[in-house]
Amino acid sequence: MTGRLRKYALAAAMAACGIASAHAADRTIVVLDGSGSMWGQIDGRPKLEIARETMRAVLGTIPADMELGLMAYGHRQKGVCSDIELVVPPAAGTGAAIAAAADKMRFLGMTPLSDAVRQAAEALRYTEQKATVILITDGIETCNADPCALGKSLEEAGVDFTAHVVGFGLSADEGRQVACLAENTGGKYLQASDAAQLKDALAETVISEPRPEPTPQPAPEPVAEFNIVPSMALSADSPDLGDEGQTYVFHLANPDGTRGEYHSTDYGKWRGNRDPGRYVIEGKLDHAVQEQVVDIEAGKVAAPRFVLDAGRLVIRARSSEGSPIASGAAINVKYPGDGNTTYYGEMKAAFPAGDLDVTVKLGEGSVTERIALRAGETVDRDIVVGVGEAVTNAFYVEGMKVDAGGLAVRIFKAAKRIDGTREDVTYGYGPDTRYSLPPGDYVLHARMDAAEAEAPFTVKVAELTEAKVVLNAGVLHIAAPGAKELRVYKAAKDIQGNRVNVAYAYEAEYQTTLGAGDFVVVATRGDDNRLTEVPVTIKAGERTEITVP
Repeated sequence: MTGRLRKYALAAAMAACGIASAHAADRTIVVLDGSGSMWGQIDGRPKLEIARETMRAVLGTIPADMELGLMAYGHRQKGVCSDIELVVPPAAGTGAAIAAAADKMRFLGMTPLSDAVRQAAEALRYTEQKATVILITDGIETCNADPCALGKSLEEAGVDFTAHVVGFGLSADEGRQVACLAENTGGKYLQASDAAQLKDALAETVISEPRPEPTPQPAPEPVAEFNIVPSMALSADSPDLGDEGQTYVFHLANPDGTRGEYHSTDYGKWRGNRDPGRYVIEGKLDHAVQEQVVDIEAGKVAAPRFVLDAGRLVIRARSSEGSPIASGAAINVKYPGDGNTTYYGEMKAAFPAGDLDVTVKLGEGSVTERIALRAGETVDRDIVVGVGEAVTNAFYVEGMKVDAGGLAVRIFKAAKRIDGTREDVTYGYGPDTRYSLPPGDYVLHARMDAAEAEAPFTVKVAELTEAKVVLNAGVLHIAAPGAKELRVYKAAKDIQGNRVNVAYAYEAEYQTTLGAGDFVVVATRGDDNRLTEVPVTIKAGERTEITVP
């Protein structure tokens, strides 16, 4: 049984058994990144300072009965993946306590975001009742866990579990590595590059979460009419939207007509009843928003029509013409009103009418198109990045592949600048690493310990290129009982009589990779730093073991 079907089955069983609706109440925990990277700056201010200030502002607007908690990680110790703490348990009226706790946090350690989200889900008893976790992170997982797999696991086991992820200052590539945690649970990934976007993301995930329904009371006689019947359209001459995911956010109106206290949020093709009074209502579909002041009067029906002055944009990212949708491609859309959002692989969303700059990035390939979107229209487009793929490997000798994770790979453009240097394109680690690259000529540089080499290769659109380097190297294992330092020098001396140091270690046993040739191993022992040296010859593709007496 899938996670979704399991949720529906559990919900049906709960209803059949007469379990009170409080058991299905939506409770939320915010997981806040307390790692050392939060000291990084945006617009000259530390990210942690922006996060504290923004949380304080947003938490001051949450409904008094909303059950909210705070979990933090990396805020007490450096270099420890287990530094995760439920700082404020979820309860109603915790906004001030959460803001105060965030103000006291130190930002020190690692980023165990997967384990923190899992612990938050468990604290919310996600296998028994509806639960929401909102992760705010400025970095990717650093504690050997897979956020994508965690999302699938929580989705499968949860009754009605949702994780939203706010990427604060993440690059597109970094965002892709954590967005799957939200996507795999039916949640949202929101990119925030500054304080304003962080505030919008928190408002959208914290405040706009659907409010728990009250415990059912004996129903009165059915009311034949509603006193507010809103409608929404993309343009003045477009038909009204059906149930298409639109939202209506109600605020009480201040005397001057501006937004006052938050009141409620409703979804889809909604109609209902509100107490008479003046409201500021925000009608929203995806990224298009229109706001109205609406008076609801006793005995009358208010029927505001929200004309968004917007269109729909449908984008599919492809690596080359006719290729499948590139699920790993980042689709960034900059839209009127300084809006900025990112999707992955494909997207369909409403945006304000006007000029949209759409940038699709896949690996090191990127293409930008300006799209003029008119109100009421749908622009449906494939955007082709035009890249090929290269898989990189290194060999000790022909046919003897380097399988060690310590293999470092860097890719440069082949053409040299006027000063003789090459443009650095990308880098990675380990064998069989794939890179999406624009067509052209490149140089692959590979290094394994003290052995390194480079080789040219060419990338063509829609083709897979195997780029490889032969290191002409072997492995040296050194044992020097009682040594406190080991150094490996090239045997040949320069004109001043000095040898070139190629490798070293502060231990009595050491293994490294060296290019074929003659070397001298020097061991240092004792308080008097007495030296012992042994010559050694390294042969390509062979392992050599020596003992330094």
